[in-house]
This record gives sequence, structure tokens and C-alpha cells, in this order.
Amino acid sequence: MSTLLIDLNGYELSQEEVELLEHPLTAGLILFSRNFHDRDQLAALIQAVRQRVKKPLLITVDQEGGRVQRFREGFTQLPAMQAFAAVLATADEQQRLAVEAGWQMAVEMTALDIDLSFAPVLDLGHECRAIGDRSFGGYVQAAVNLAGAFIDGMHQAGMAATGKHFPGHGHVLADSHLETPYDERSRAEIFACDLQPFQQLIKQGKLDAIMPAHVIYSQCDSQPASGSSYWLKDILRAQLGFNGAIFSDDLGMKGAGFMGDFVARSEKALHAGCDLLLLCNEREGVIQVLDKLKLEESATHFAARQVRLKQLFKQKSFNWSELTKTSRWIENHQKLSALQQEWLARK
Repeated sequence: MSTLLIDLNGYELSQEEVELLEHPLTAGLILFSRNFHDRDQLAALIQAVRQRVKKPLLITVDQEGGRVQRFREGFTQLPAMQAFAAVLATADEQQRLAVEAGWQMAVEMTALDIDLSFAPVLDLGHECRAIGDRSFGGYVQAAVNLAGAFIDGMHQAGMAATGKHFPGHGHVLADSHLETPYDERSRAEIFACDLQPFQQLIKQGKLDAIMPAHVIYSQCDSQPASGSSYWLKDILRAQLGFNGAIFSDDLGMKGAGFMGDFVARSEKALHAGCDLLLLCNEREGVIQVLDKLKLEESATHFAARQVRLKQLFKQKSFNWSELTKTSRWIENHQKLSALQQEWLARK
């Protein structure tokens, strides 16, 4: 069963990458800014992947908005999530534009044959260096309402929603791209606050996938959430009743180093309850995992993971030239860019 999402080196697809993507363990790929020169080149790269790799691949990206937007030139400038509450006057106005932001992001990606953008961020607060203005805000209900609206827009465009970074990355200052952060707060505090956006949006049936944090919540478990069966099986699956896909965050990040080498990290994440693993910026690590990872699972578990994976592929198709002539896209293109410009001017 395929489980690994890998990255590509540049603007064109190499023969080595075709072979890595065709490996039985590879489920898909994630695109980065280094894979983007312009929209035509990106469309050609994705088409090459679809044509040269002889199996369905989940093609993904981080196109959240604000500072995490991999494709910029020729696309709508999407606002940082903090901008909605910081700039717009009323909750109704904030939520209306959040729906449009989710839709705009998703249709632009889908028009390029990308299945999934890992969004939205459900972390609370803006103090964490890794999160900052990627968060909708510091208050649970306002963040839930805005994130839910953003997801509604994504779903209108036929894109699955991925809540991240479970159970909440917002209260650690350290950046898990660079080190393993520790959250020393009590279980009660985490459950009453950071966990709430995930819990409420799961209850509302809005989350199709979840990505856990490379953070150790030391009062709850000794392992980072991304490698913790306590967080993924006991809490997320059993207590919160989540039945969607669980992605590991990038196992190439320094925050995942706590779990060992790349094969050990992958095994730990799978045993903890992850369905799909991201491994980026580590080509040798990818080769090690594809060569040495042994997937042992029951027929029931295999079937459940297959169903979860299939639900992540895009449900609709859009033609770019037709899309960009619609009044909804044109109006959003102007309003969303203006919101981000206003937010940047205020920062």
C-alpha cells in the first residue's frame, strides 16, 4: 500500500523521479516554490507527472495564503489567515471573505490538476515563530468560525480540507522546522483551548484530513504528536471520532529528528497511526525509506487507508481560462489581494 509523499528537485520531471514516484510505497508528491517558474511551466510539470507515472498520484502543495503560498506570479495573492479578523470590521464580512478565500485557493489549484492544498491552519495565537499570521486568531470560537468558512469554500471547489497542526502548535515559541519544541502546559489546558478547533470541526464533519505537530506535549506523552499513538489513536481516533486521513508533517524537519533516522521516523509515524507520510528535501532519505520500510498491516487496515486516500483526490475540475473569466474569480482576485495588501501595510 502506498504511503509516502515525496518532492521533486526542479522545474522538470527527471527519470529518477519517475522511478521514485512509480515505487509501490509512493502515494503522491508535494510541490514547492522551487518547482514553479510560471503557470505554463507548472502545468507542464504536473501533466508530465500524470502522463509518465502509470498510477494515480495525490498531488499536493502548501498554498495557504500569506507567507505560505508556493505559487505567486499569475495567481491570486491570498491573504494571511490573521488578516480576516485583523482588517475586516464584522464577523459576517470576515466569514464571507474566508469562504471566498478557500474557494479561490482551491479552484486555482484544481485548475492546474493539483488535488490538495494542506489547509487550513487551526493553531491558535500568533506568538509561535512557525505559525505567526498563519493562524486565524487566538480565540477558539472566532478561529473555528473562520476556519469553518474557509473549509466551506474549499469544499465548494471539490477540495478536501486538512486541519493542522494537531493538537495545536500555537503555544510553543520554537519552530519545529528547526528543532523539537516542547509544550509544557497541562493536559486540561491543551484540551480546553488548542484542541477545540479540531474537536469542533471534526464534530461538524468538516475535516477530511489532519496533520499532527512535531511537538512534544510533555504533560501528555513523551513522543511528538506526529509519532504518538496516544494523540493519534487514543485521542484523535477513539475520543474525537475522527475517521479521515492522518498525514505526518514533513519527516525531514528537524522536529522529527527525535524519532530517529528516516526509516525509523516513518515506522514510528505509521505505528502511531499516520496513514500518509511526507518526506521532503531529503532525497537520500526518500531512497532509504523506499528501500527499507516494511509495511505490515491487516487487510482491514489496508482497506480503511485506501478509502481515506481516495477521498483526498479532487472532486471537481476547472479550466483556467474559463475560470478567470467568471465574475466570482475576478471579484475575489481583487478583494483578496487588497486584503493582504492592507494587512501587510498594518504589520
